[in-house]
Amino acid sequence: MTTDTTTHQANAEAPAAVEAIGTRTFRVHRFKRGGGAPRFEEFANVPVGPATTVLEALRWIRVHLDPSLALRHSCFHASCGTCGLQVNGREVLGCVAPVGELGPVITVEPIANIPVLVDVVVDMTEFYARLPEQHPYVRASEALPEATAPADIGGFERYEDCIECGLCLSACPVSATSDGYVGPAALAAGQRLLEEPRGVDPRTILDWADDPLGAWRCHAAFECTEVCPSGVHPAERIMSLRGELVSGRIRNDREETQA
Repeated sequence: MTTDTTTHQANAEAPAAVEAIGTRTFRVHRFKRGGGAPRFEEFANVPVGPATTVLEALRWIRVHLDPSLALRHSCFHASCGTCGLQVNGREVLGCVAPVGELGPVITVEPIANIPVLVDVVVDMTEFYARLPEQHPYVRASEALPEATAPADIGGFERYEDCIECGLCLSACPVSATSDGYVGPAALAAGQRLLEEPRGVDPRTILDWADDPLGAWRCHAAFECTEVCPSGVHPAERIMSLRGELVSGRIRNDREETQA
């Protein structure tokens, strides 16, 4: 990636979504397929308010300065995971990252270790491909026998804590050097299936995790847990997976010895 920049000067009097308390300069990663090498583009005098988030500032840039800036977002309250970014070198959800805590110049890049489609938008197909094949995206949830679903709902569904934002994969130092490593989100999903299999054979998950590029490839840096916005604790779940694998090997050795 080059560090060449193109600078856009915003009119300081331009209207902001909230009362402005100052301005910030944004250095935003730009990339278009067939449009040359990736570069940074600088947007100066972007007005910010006391509660402005990175995503709101980027949307302001798109509306007032450059409508070609490609963004990915949906819920605006850290539930969907679609606005994952690297901001000043750290993985965050843009919708809940306050601009006021980030200094006068803010560098925005796409999350790492996932192919970039355009600007700060990545191809999440790569992320989903790492999940275990046995992991369904939506799973039926147990319900108490006396529970009755509302008339317009066919049944209860379970929404797991992981919002599939990809921040853990971006922050993982192993993923940066090993394309084959399945990554923390996938391993955490596998461990979650062990907790509540709901029709999944736990042995298939353990076989999948017991691979040189599975649970054993993790270096226990715990960066994934540090950046996880929804409390999944992927590093701890990977350690739990390892414990299950070791326990299984010990049990198998004992059974073979006793046979």
